[in-house]
Amino acid sequence: MGPWTDQENDLIVADYFAMLAEDISGHPYNKAEHNRRLQARIDRPRTSIEYKHQNISAVLKGLGEDWLQGYKPAFNFQMTLVDAVARWLALNPAWVDRLPHPRPAQGLREAAMLWTGPPPTLSNQPPPQELEQMLRIARKFDAAGRDERNRALGRAGEERVLAHERAVLADAGRHDLVRRVRWTSQEDGDGAGYDIASYEPDGRPRLIEVKTTNGWERTPFHITRNELAVADERRAEWCLMRLWNFSREPKAFELRPPLDAHVSLTATTFQASFH
Repeated sequence: MGPWTDQENDLIVADYFAMLAEDISGHPYNKAEHNRRLQARIDRPRTSIEYKHQNISAVLKGLGEDWLQGYKPAFNFQMTLVDAVARWLALNPAWVDRLPHPRPAQGLREAAMLWTGPPPTLSNQPPPQELEQMLRIARKFDAAGRDERNRALGRAGEERVLAHERAVLADAGRHDLVRRVRWTSQEDGDGAGYDIASYEPDGRPRLIEVKTTNGWERTPFHITRNELAVADERRAEWCLMRLWNFSREPKAFELRPPLDAHVSLTATTFQASFH
């Protein structure tokens, strides 16, 4: 059969997001039934539809979005599929702005703690071709800028880290420090170069800049010149906490200065001054 048409791509992308919405909400859905309905509408075999669903997962991964865990990302897809996903997202802006469904905390300190793991490294990165395709999509559609502009997502991420910091200190028996943790970006504004002023259990200051995405751990993010300056000036105290997979089950890792030891810093905007 020939290449997928824009109409076929639009139909399968819409069907994929219908399943993804059910999946994220915890509602049951039948993948086989979805496949049968699509076969009737686009006259493609079951295996072709299954593989295209895996391609959509890969596109969403590149866009820094959530994807169906039951469809493992498959790469080497056509950019026309990326365009179809971008069209769906443009027509459904509320999808990008969504926040995770509240989960019962049950009053346990552990419920407030984030799963915190190691940051991405060269040793655990995907194969070069796969990684380049992911990053090319992220750059083209500015996944970092999208997350930066999503104020609700940023605020929710900061609030989640605030609860985590207080829970960690409470678990260490430092209730005196719990009361002193400050949500700096909300109380003083965004100019401090960090979002949360917390403490290590031994009392050392801990200045946390929070970056949040619904996507995977390698989704690019924006960082300001001021944040970089504060990171450099207060290296012993400053850290960047990266939250990812936020719409499902938030996970985190920390980056310590110097940041260019962990990430490639690329200038994306320039200040223009008159002569």
